[in-house]
Amino acid sequence: MPVYKDKVTTKDGRCWYFRSRYQKLDGTRTQYHSKRYMTRKEAQEAEAEFLIKSKEAANVSTLNFKQLINLFIENRSTIVKGTTMYNYKNKKVYLEPLYNVKLKNFNIDIYERWRKYIITCNLSTRYKNDIYKFLKSLLNYASDWYGFSFAHVYRKMRNFNDPNEIPKEMQFFTYDEFQKFLSVEEDIKFRCAWQLLYYCGLRIGELKGITWKDIDFENRKVTINKQITQQSCRTRWQFAPPKTAKSNRVLPLTKVLVNDLKKLKESDSDILFGFNDSYFVIGDVAPQISSTITSRKNRNCELAGVKQIRIHDFRHSCASLLIYKGATINTVSKFLGHSKIEETLNTYTHLYKNALTDITALIDEMNEGQD
Repeated sequence: MPVYKDKVTTKDGRCWYFRSRYQKLDGTRTQYHSKRYMTRKEAQEAEAEFLIKSKEAANVSTLNFKQLINLFIENRSTIVKGTTMYNYKNKKVYLEPLYNVKLKNFNIDIYERWRKYIITCNLSTRYKNDIYKFLKSLLNYASDWYGFSFAHVYRKMRNFNDPNEIPKEMQFFTYDEFQKFLSVEEDIKFRCAWQLLYYCGLRIGELKGITWKDIDFENRKVTINKQITQQSCRTRWQFAPPKTAKSNRVLPLTKVLVNDLKKLKESDSDILFGFNDSYFVIGDVAPQISSTITSRKNRNCELAGVKQIRIHDFRHSCASLLIYKGATINTVSKFLGHSKIEETLNTYTHLYKNALTDITALIDEMNEGQD
């Protein structure tokens, strides 16, 4: 088929395009009008590629959800972070009841049966809706890449809502609890790990990504500019950018932590072969595995006689400490590296309410002597 030259060009001079008729998955034929290209050759090559893909798409009427999920994950593997890929694979198992359903047969009845299955799973409403979003991403991918239309289903699909669900109480260490927890830790590397988590509010991937070149001993600061994505062993890991652009940050270090880091660096330089500033602070030539950090945390909680909290709850503990000491919501947001201040507000509103109550109680106590 011929390509065409538009009389009106784009700002950068592109004017060549192609039009082509092709068959959709439902058997109907339609016309496709391409974007514009710089040269005739580019338009011809794009047309040839489009015709090949459209022929392939015409033969995917038997495509089922299991095949779609694999195609989607393969497509996204080069454009999303490792942590996102890890989450895709975790959510994939909850779509198993749909695996053998052909996409052309997907309807609201099938969706409702799947929805009832998810309701029976022991999952939080938030995670159920995360799976629901994953399903919609798959449907959008099938629409964009293979011409399926789910408009008749979309209008009736609904997410999950449990008005009777009791929100999980946020767990965190008070300063005193953290000191008890820290008092049973005899390993200098883990002492540094717990203090970095607690005093800097780091995510676990950020903690594992810190190398010695990120520590500024003179100015008592640590630079957070990368993270380690999920890993199952010490030999498989990779760097990734922080979760959001604002997660790139420089944080202050306490005097005690700086002193412990100096001791740790001196120790590592003595015992680790080939030691240099590219080595990991919480690790060595490779970062420490998350499960090892979690196991050590569980052990310490038991030894110290404090409540068990998650590794991520050290981050909440940091926020709690900052709020208790009078930090503004904007300061907490920047310290934790949240992308939006609304995220901080939504997560820690209850802590600010508690702080305001404490202030009111303090004022009442001061006024008692004037009655």
